[in-house]
Amino acid sequence: MSTTVALSEYEIERGKPMPDKNHALIQGNLHFLLRLMYREKYTILLEINLDLPIRERVPDLAIYPVMKFNPDENEIRMKQAPLCAIEILSAKQDLSELMTKRAEYFTGGVLSYWLVLPALYTIYVFSSPTEYQIFSGKDKLQDAKLDIELNLEEVFQ
Repeated sequence: MSTTVALSEYEIERGKPMPDKNHALIQGNLHFLLRLMYREKYTILLEINLDLPIRERVPDLAIYPVMKFNPDENEIRMKQAPLCAIEILSAKQDLSELMTKRAEYFTGGVLSYWLVLPALYTIYVFSSPTEYQIFSGKDKLQDAKLDIELNLEEVFQ
């Protein structure tokens, strides 16, 4: 006998599970570190709707070239793909779902995709759908395509 679980409004709207505490901590740390270190080069957007060719997606973080706030030029769904999409695995999320998103992001035009696995203190940095580097523990994450370096100890603190 299968049990039906009701999805929250958040899950229905964004097409992904509700984030948990560890997800929120890591998302906040990534946003803070990226803004602190790269604000002159990049704009970091949280939970932005992307209008991808296959379907709409909402990455946890999206890295764009620098954008200036302009209230007259707002977008509900970003038509321009980010340079990088970052997804953080939530406790109730299936890894295969994030691997499907990886392919969709690259089809949509991203240069880089980061897959964060909190329980393993690990981030996979994909430079294409099939090529990636693994950073974990006390490593320094390096995204060569975006010229970004981050200390993982700060991401996972």
